[in-house]
Amino acid sequence: MARHHALIPRLASFAALLAGALAAAPAGAQQAKSWQFGAVLDVAHTTRALELGGRDQGLQLGHSDLTASGPLGALATARLTAVFATHDGRLEKEIEEAWLETTRLPAGFVARAGRFASQIGYLNAQHPHADDFVERPLLYRAFFGGHWNDDGMRLNWTAPTPFFLQLGVEAFRGKRLVEETAESTGNPGIATVVAKFGGDIGASHSWLVGVSHIRNRREATTETFDGAHGHKHDHDHDHHHHHGAQFSGHKTWMIDATWKWAPGGNNRDQQVRAGFEAARITDLNRYATSRDRHEAQSIWAVWRFRPDWETGLRTDWLRVRIPHGDHFHSGRLRELSAMLAWKPNHMQSLRLQLTRQYDAVGFSRPASRSVQVQYVLAFGAHPAHPF
Repeated sequence: MARHHALIPRLASFAALLAGALAAAPAGAQQAKSWQFGAVLDVAHTTRALELGGRDQGLQLGHSDLTASGPLGALATARLTAVFATHDGRLEKEIEEAWLETTRLPAGFVARAGRFASQIGYLNAQHPHADDFVERPLLYRAFFGGHWNDDGMRLNWTAPTPFFLQLGVEAFRGKRLVEETAESTGNPGIATVVAKFGGDIGASHSWLVGVSHIRNRREATTETFDGAHGHKHDHDHDHHHHHGAQFSGHKTWMIDATWKWAPGGNNRDQQVRAGFEAARITDLNRYATSRDRHEAQSIWAVWRFRPDWETGLRTDWLRVRIPHGDHFHSGRLRELSAMLAWKPNHMQSLRLQLTRQYDAVGFSRPASRSVQVQYVLAFGAHPAHPF
């Protein structure tokens, strides 16, 4: 309890930092003309930490950020995002985004270089504080550390078709996903190929489907997953916090599908959003057979029944092969979440969420019941959310 009380002055200091950034933004924006500045404060209280979760028990600072973005001449734009969050009673900070993107390549091509979030799946490219639930699905928490951003390059092509069609490739160092690797030859890294297509059906319906493939040359050090603490350790039991993937492999396939409905296209007053994501990871490491694989699925639905109120449900399944030296143990976990959110405007939201974890094998501390209260407050300008 003392540790959580010690966080209050830190949260107050961070709030003061956000206010200072907001006060400085108009002057900076005036000097830089088209440059924009923004900040987000994400605070949550959790009664019991979730297995593989990103939020500790008690009052914690979540994915809060300071962002600056704008043009660099006539040919490129740039963004810089610094993130602040608490873990184990300590304030952690890092540069989450620092990238340049072209604006005038021909034929529908766009290139990006620097540090940015991969566009795999439906949620990964989105900042976690913009999600509909307090915690991301088990799929993202287990396979991508919740939110995978890395150092690399991207090339996207948007086709000149009457429906949306985008193809993209990315190349990353991969160290932010798999920190410690087994001995390997060559130049280890991660490459992704992503295809997204979608469109509208009348004025009220819209849809988007994505297929992602990840080729990972970074083989994780042979480790044992410690379900009691939600991380991995090697056989000398040297525990450490791991921000990347808890379960990884050389080949990953993902599919996501999202459907949205709003009467007459007016999503401000009422909207239903529903989606499905699934991932399968194979070729886990040098000891794995063709039967050893990780799998996860997530199904969710959110209903905006009034302009300022939303409610939602999500169910997750996770099945993994837990590494233990030169062999594996089976692991599985299921999760069910229900949330109610009050959004008086697009700059703030107050969310109440109840989560239950069950059917656990290989995870020794699942949360049979966890209640989370989250408050998100945004200042200044922020990039538009994806579909």
